[in-house]
Amino acid sequence: MLSMSEFALYSERRTRLQKKMQQGIAIIPTAAEVTRNADTNYDYRHDSNFYYLSDFAEPEAVLVLIAGDKPQSILFCREKNLEREIWDGFRHGPEGARDKFGFDAAFSIENLEEKLVELMANQPVLHYPIGAAADWDARIIKSREIVKAKARTGIQAPSEIRDVRELLNEMRLLKDFHELDIMRRAAKISCDAHRRAMNITKPNLFEYQIEAELLHEFCRHGARHPAYTSIVAGGANACTLHYVGNHARLNDGELLLIDAGCELEGYASDITRTFPVNGKFNAAQKDVYEIVLSAQAAAIAAAKPGNLWNQPHEAALRVLAQGFIDLKICNGSVEAVIESESYKQFYMHRTGHWLGMDVHDVGEYKIGEEWRSLGAGMTLTVEPGCYIRPADNIPSELWNIGIRIEDDVLITALGNEVLTQAAPKTIKEIEEVMFHE
Repeated sequence: MLSMSEFALYSERRTRLQKKMQQGIAIIPTAAEVTRNADTNYDYRHDSNFYYLSDFAEPEAVLVLIAGDKPQSILFCREKNLEREIWDGFRHGPEGARDKFGFDAAFSIENLEEKLVELMANQPVLHYPIGAAADWDARIIKSREIVKAKARTGIQAPSEIRDVRELLNEMRLLKDFHELDIMRRAAKISCDAHRRAMNITKPNLFEYQIEAELLHEFCRHGARHPAYTSIVAGGANACTLHYVGNHARLNDGELLLIDAGCELEGYASDITRTFPVNGKFNAAQKDVYEIVLSAQAAAIAAAKPGNLWNQPHEAALRVLAQGFIDLKICNGSVEAVIESESYKQFYMHRTGHWLGMDVHDVGEYKIGEEWRSLGAGMTLTVEPGCYIRPADNIPSELWNIGIRIEDDVLITALGNEVLTQAAPKTIKEIEEVMFHE
């Protein structure tokens, strides 16, 4: 059962959305089950917005919220079915879901079309995630057309459709105490997994063997799934930003870049660490690593309330540009390297993204033409990198060095909290873990 505080939390979120809507009806479906092969589905994962408002994790469910003078929260879900539960597991059923999760009413999903026509009648605005799923778009439009056909009886259909995600994205951008508790626990599990990976790595293992250690650590602490496909990239593979093959042999003298985090109770963690396969950085690797580490420190220092979203990126970029000049792989002043974008040969992505229920979480980065101000309760990643592919203008000792360092950062009233600080990050910490644990 939900605790009273959790029960109230989800109810309060629904109430808050209804107040933001002011009037009208919101229809928010959960995610569909997806076939993997034959009669086997992929592991089910709910829609984040639906779950944020309901805490209900079963498939085939829809949340309907009515705003205005008489607000209502209504769930549509699968009926109890003892025969199917023998095969597929427990179902709450409408009555059980209503009582456990605090909805005003609950109905069978089989009655959705009929009830939607009834509930949509005389509502001035329809709030709905437009374009998220073509089949749902068609169903919602059909229901609205049925209501419109009743015009001669005095019933009106919603005259306006608004994307409900515009309201939900802003709500989800600021994390509450419950979310932060989960995210801190997810961060700890992922930190332990990265430490385990460092401890187990040695030459001649395969990338997928290290991936297995990450998944083992996630699962044994209750995080059944990674938040995204783990990147375990040895040597040159680390210079491919979204490398997920994870099948190559790890070679002595190369670096291993791991970008991996668990999902716990619907919330993501996202950590990247880079370390030597043999446990010891060579001179060239040290030089590049210290540049990226310094860039990350500058970005984290700039991640504080009142600063703009882009300031951590700009802080990291200046450090990286100076580092590339020092390495003699970029020429000119810091300003010239940034203006010419010559740094993009080695650093071609941004320095972070919002983090929460989704790895690349919701929330606008700009308000109008201006970068958003950071505020307490926002969570983001800070992840500068450097990727040096072989080229005629690059010293050979730097070839195939790919380094990214990523942490999860919570903006607080006084500054920030690095949720993933426990994952070894300095050269000294990494080498100690690899040689002494």
